[in-house]
Amino acid sequence: MSARYEAWAHGVATDAATIALIDELPPAKRQPNLVFSAARFQGAPPVPYPAFRDWLHAHWVEVRATALTHATQTNEAGRCALHIPALAGIDGPLALLEVGTSAGLCLSPDRYSYRYEGHPQLDPLDGPSSVVLECEANGPVPVPSRVPDVVWRAGIDLNPLDVRRPDDLAWLDALVWPEHDDRRARLRAAAAIVADDPPLIVAGDLNERVRELAAEVPAEATLVVFHTAVLMYLDPGARATFAETMQELPGHWLSVEGRSITPGIRVREDVENDSTDLVLALDGVQLAWAHPHGRTLRWLPNP
Repeated sequence: MSARYEAWAHGVATDAATIALIDELPPAKRQPNLVFSAARFQGAPPVPYPAFRDWLHAHWVEVRATALTHATQTNEAGRCALHIPALAGIDGPLALLEVGTSAGLCLSPDRYSYRYEGHPQLDPLDGPSSVVLECEANGPVPVPSRVPDVVWRAGIDLNPLDVRRPDDLAWLDALVWPEHDDRRARLRAAAAIVADDPPLIVAGDLNERVRELAAEVPAEATLVVFHTAVLMYLDPGARATFAETMQELPGHWLSVEGRSITPGIRVREDVENDSTDLVLALDGVQLAWAHPHGRTLRWLPNP
């Protein structure tokens, strides 16, 4: 969590003048993370609320314009540490298709290094990566001895970002909470790797384009459609449509979402978990509880 954003949110909650400004935005654009990130994108300093309030009122025109044209598209490469154990159980080579991909940083799990607690460091085939993802592994996590063999990768997003564009990279930076300097440094390092060999990313609605893109997967590869904290932005009907499509497509479906978000998954509350943990599931069966940014993974024993 962000102590700075929490303090700002408490300040806004009792500040009628600031609430009036935010109410100028459409309801979907009034998310605290979006408004605060838009402010930071425009240069808001991480100061106590009274000073932030003064800054926000002085720069509201710019912040409002940013909030209207941008969305919360956090692209946390650390989430790949959640995906690796699940991908390890799938016969390769793999074709990765991410919906809600943002800038595609999670489409390169084979290009990062990993440190799972109690396990040797896992590196790409060509040696250690400049991006090392650390994850606290709890329970029988099936940490593999090698990264997956990825031969094709693509993504879908309503508003794709490109890490080769300075403004897009700056927006991703602004989406990282102020105190999380480690995530900010990781973002920049992962972006440099992806910029050297960017994946195919198409613009559009995931339900409208996922079949089309899945049809492009090489015949020799196993399709894995995956997403992390994406379906929460869909209405229940769109979620149900997506779940039906995943059941019909060949290959596998890897989801990491809130406990009440993905249709058809029986959630295992019999295993210790944090209230903010996400449900990691493969083909509709929960395998683990997962930290939203990939910091911890609680693998479930067989029921």
